[in-house]
Amino acid sequence: MTKNHGNSIKDDEQYEALRDEGMSKKKAARIANSDRTQVARRGGESSRYEDWTKEELYDKAQEVGIKGRSKMDKDELIRALRG
Repeated sequence: MTKNHGNSIKDDEQYEALRDEGMSKKKAARIANSDRTQVARRGGESSRYEDWTKEELYDKAQEVGIKGRSKMDKDELIRALRG
């Protein structure tokens, strides 16, 4: 049974599932509160990580909070971002 988070969360079930996967409260709330029809339309193609520069991979790793990224080479950054 999902917990009711009041008006702050639009989709309690999705929020709980994302939290159970280990996602932060802020990110889970942002996803659970997004309009699924709008998000589905926004989707696009992203280039493969292998096509990114090491600097771009590092910036993305920093954005998502991967620890130890400064000591990683390009392949390690790709594995960490995919994991």
